[in-house]
Amino acid sequence: MVVSCVAVAAVLVVWQAITKAAADPYFPPPLDIAGRAGDLWFSPSSLTGDILPSLGVLLGGWLIAAVLGIVLGTALGRAGKAMDYAGALLAFARSVPPPLLVPVFMVMFSLGPQTELITIVTGAIWPVLLNAVDGARSVDATKTDTARAFRISKPQWIFGVVLPAASPKIFAGLRLSLSIALILMVLSELVGTSNGIGYQLANAQGYSDLAGMWAWIVLIGALGFLLNRVLMIVQRRSLAWHGGHFA
Repeated sequence: MVVSCVAVAAVLVVWQAITKAAADPYFPPPLDIAGRAGDLWFSPSSLTGDILPSLGVLLGGWLIAAVLGIVLGTALGRAGKAMDYAGALLAFARSVPPPLLVPVFMVMFSLGPQTELITIVTGAIWPVLLNAVDGARSVDATKTDTARAFRISKPQWIFGVVLPAASPKIFAGLRLSLSIALILMVLSELVGTSNGIGYQLANAQGYSDLAGMWAWIVLIGALGFLLNRVLMIVQRRSLAWHGGHFA
């Protein structure tokens, strides 16, 4: 952790020196970006009108995608030949880039958080669903035979055997899904709302506020980093029994 902080500090120092020397307006120095970020991120209007609503939509859409992905993926993974019938349809659906569907969602659901939510869900569900399918199908045969011998109930089988066995792969899908959800949140706000981080990013670009534009970009990166770290902590604690190292 200390080494990482030192490396980041070194990069910032070099970036500051190079951008100061180059005086390129498109690449403002980190200190200018930090000053503008302080003005934007912590102003009450931006915090309550843009940042918190964006976080709410991001986490809401991701949680919906996670629940649907785990439920559907586990069901398909344990349903025998279900993937033989649904596999081609799922492959087609996941190959359609969600940003291309934003205009359709705007017409169907009008502008607002509902369009953002459906955009995030349609893109973020696939890593969770497919990893849940793979995890549910890879339950050890010995565990299956043991469960049958003890005649455990269906809920006990799902929550006590299948989900714990599939959880490493499910968490891998959740981490990838979270990154996709962040990207789709920004993209949907660029065109589908009148507030949010993506909207303010486009607004800063339109007014040639380059330091402000970089400030919003840094915020998006920081949110992605922090959310991923939180999910990693949850993963390590939830899978402590697994004995593996998760990075």
